[in-house]
Amino acid sequence: MTSDESASTTPAEPDSPSAADSRPWAAADPADLRTRLVDVGVELVAREGVQALTLREIARRAGVSHGAPRRWFPTHLELLSAIARRGFGDLGARVAAVDAEAAPRERVEDLARIHLEFARDNAGMYELMFRHDLLASGHLGLRETSLPLFGVLVDLVGRVRPDADARTVAAALWANLHGVAQLWRWGSLQLATGSEDFAPLLRAVLDAHLGSGAGR
Repeated sequence: MTSDESASTTPAEPDSPSAADSRPWAAADPADLRTRLVDVGVELVAREGVQALTLREIARRAGVSHGAPRRWFPTHLELLSAIARRGFGDLGARVAAVDAEAAPRERVEDLARIHLEFARDNAGMYELMFRHDLLASGHLGLRETSLPLFGVLVDLVGRVRPDADARTVAAALWANLHGVAQLWRWGSLQLATGSEDFAPLLRAVLDAHLGSGAGR
């Protein structure tokens, strides 16, 4: 067989993409890949918790090299902040759905219930959202995203307790709710109360900070 014949019978090899280019998201638009990384992080924290949110694992599940996330998120905190921002967006949407025509006390009760339900149903995201290092870092305006939610509570507490320092009472109420959420997640309150329903605890918390039936 001549060299010409050999060349004609040997199938032409397709262009071989590099290992990085063969990854499904390697050629994606940068904005799309950034969104994909956050999407993967949101799914990962829901399934496996905050401890699973390493840059390497998020990159692996997104189908990119382990160094690729740093092109859009130079630090780990920035990626975690972007994921937490999604959580605040979700919580904010639930808060916005509360009936604006209801009495202030009822609205506070609705907000408190939403807070506890969100913490119960989104334990990993909830833990991430309220990590001090993320909020203190100021990445992606995370504080500016979270503080308006607290502002809603302060405004309503001021209407229910016009005699009190609304910000202080709201902070104490929020801290109490956060404690309930955490202890409920651990199962401690279920053991202590013998109940799987946090509604009685919620009523007790509200009565402790707002007064029994105040503002109804």
